[in-house]
Amino acid sequence: MKGTVKMLAPVSGQAVDITEVHDPMFSEKAMGEGYGVFPNSHEIVAPVSGKVMLVASTKHAIGFSTADGLEVLVHMGVDTVELNGTPFELFVKEGDSVKAGQKIALMDTEAVKKAGKVTDVIVAITNTAKAVKEIHVNAGVVKAGQEVAQVEPMAPGEATARPSGKVNYDQLGKDIVKNVGGVSNVENVIHCITRVRFYLKDDNKANDDVIKNMNGVLDVAKAGGQYQVVIGPAVNDVFDAVVKALGPGFGGDTQAQAPKAKVPKGVWPKTKFYFSALIGVITASMMPVIGLLAASGILKGLLALIVSANWLSAKSSTYMIINAMGDSVFYFLPILVGFTAAKRLGANQIIMGVVGGVLAYPTLVQVASKTTSTAMNVNGDFFGIPIHIANYTYSIFPMIAAAWIASKIEPWLKKHIVMSLRMILSPLLEVFIVSAVIIVVVGPIITLLSSYLASGIVALLKFSPAISGLIIGGFYQCLVIFGLHWAVIPVVASQIATTGHSALNAIVSATMIAQGAAAMAVFVKTKKNIDMKQIAGAATLSAFAGVTEPAMYGINLKYGRIFWTANIGSAVGGLLTGLLHVDMWGFAGSLIGFASFINPKGIDASFTGYLIASAATIVVSFVCTYLFGFKEEDLESSHAVEKVRLGSREPAQAN
Repeated sequence: MKGTVKMLAPVSGQAVDITEVHDPMFSEKAMGEGYGVFPNSHEIVAPVSGKVMLVASTKHAIGFSTADGLEVLVHMGVDTVELNGTPFELFVKEGDSVKAGQKIALMDTEAVKKAGKVTDVIVAITNTAKAVKEIHVNAGVVKAGQEVAQVEPMAPGEATARPSGKVNYDQLGKDIVKNVGGVSNVENVIHCITRVRFYLKDDNKANDDVIKNMNGVLDVAKAGGQYQVVIGPAVNDVFDAVVKALGPGFGGDTQAQAPKAKVPKGVWPKTKFYFSALIGVITASMMPVIGLLAASGILKGLLALIVSANWLSAKSSTYMIINAMGDSVFYFLPILVGFTAAKRLGANQIIMGVVGGVLAYPTLVQVASKTTSTAMNVNGDFFGIPIHIANYTYSIFPMIAAAWIASKIEPWLKKHIVMSLRMILSPLLEVFIVSAVIIVVVGPIITLLSSYLASGIVALLKFSPAISGLIIGGFYQCLVIFGLHWAVIPVVASQIATTGHSALNAIVSATMIAQGAAAMAVFVKTKKNIDMKQIAGAATLSAFAGVTEPAMYGINLKYGRIFWTANIGSAVGGLLTGLLHVDMWGFAGSLIGFASFINPKGIDASFTGYLIASAATIVVSFVCTYLFGFKEEDLESSHAVEKVRLGSREPAQAN
């Protein structure tokens, strides 16, 4: 480093010394020298020229490395990590080169204030100890991009003259774990740029004073249900030491479990609370595989189109290979959902993956496929108990139930099995118990409900095509959530087998189009949230290709109102499908399955009705969602969708 380095104001407002900002981590210079600005505008610019080295997953912090050797962090707001990126829009990514004064982000200060957070924009030189000899800050009113500080760098070799203050991180990690109440008091642990954040069972067991005075710890804070140990730049080393001290099952890919919300009083409030919690678990469990589902859905739709155009035979090995590529994620969905649901509910992910494998085991699938799922046929027994073995491929809800059961069983097994036998006996018993409960109890219950639904649907179809279209169209995707839509498939198969066509499948097709149109409205209306826009685009294509799961679980169901505005569109589409007596001569539906609506004897009114009903479905679902389904600020940041992949590591958040 040579000469004085000039640094700019990252935003217009009142510039202050870093000791005056409202975050003790920065004001006490734990992150290094720097300055802050109390902003009066939204536009954030780069305070220095350099390369972007860090972009926080929650969008509120950006780190730079300059040619002069400075490591500079721009931190937007105080504790805005808890806002999940909602008030921020970024214009740079890791690896980009920027010029001082270049626009890098927007911060919605009103949204930050509304969330109860402070809007200070802080600039810290995180390698101060090695690079900075002195800094001079020009306090006062500034405009974004105006020079606000001058940094005098250290001479070569000067940094080494300073005491190192070396910390034994392994010992520090052990001491911290001991004084937060021990391993038994820790639910989970994550970290951000400056803090190790614990989820403790009982905060009162933590010894605040002892932890505060440890060499390497700057402070202790409690916020958002977290017990936060403030470390500073060495947080990664301390976090690794803490995870090592805690043992297997903490940190890394394990998702932190937030504190349990208080259950409201009253029957209806409780019902809403538990239903909302269930939907939250379902959507959270599905989010990691949404991208896979969308891609596979598009592939399956294209393959169906190619086959319907007679470009490829469904009996060819080429078809079988490509179909396996598109179908495997759905066929083995119990395994994937078991893994992700376990992560969400706190059960052992590997064990739940094995339970999913049990439900998708080929032999059981063959037994289930030999009997209809619309009746409680006894097709097996378990220790002499007659049972109905259901088909769990493509299913979601049974594995959610399995993960919940496992989350209750695991602690009991750990408590009652001696340590010497726990490693073998605990997973063995868990797999046996959970699999047995699902196969013997949950599956047959779902099958029984499905049989009643199938009988009701058949009766409704006979009563009135229009009314059946309205009701089935409006509520079919609700059945999909709980796996009850399997009641419809045998009815469709029976209709096609006996008459060659199916009016019921035509109604189902309209519901697929509606879910896609709702996702398309999100895609069109979303301007700032690029992640959500990308998900909505892929989900739209997938739904129009006949696979609604990405739209359902990635967007529509996740945000509630969008799901119901989509159902309004599908109800209208179902009504018109019934009124116009639309039939299908194949299984492939939605827009890509248009060929299924062509009568083998020639195009007739059924195909025309399909076009009219589809157009109406798209218009109603799109308009209702666009106008009433959501506001863009309601859409939470979808960074988790991008980072939470099977086998991925949870990246550190910025403070």
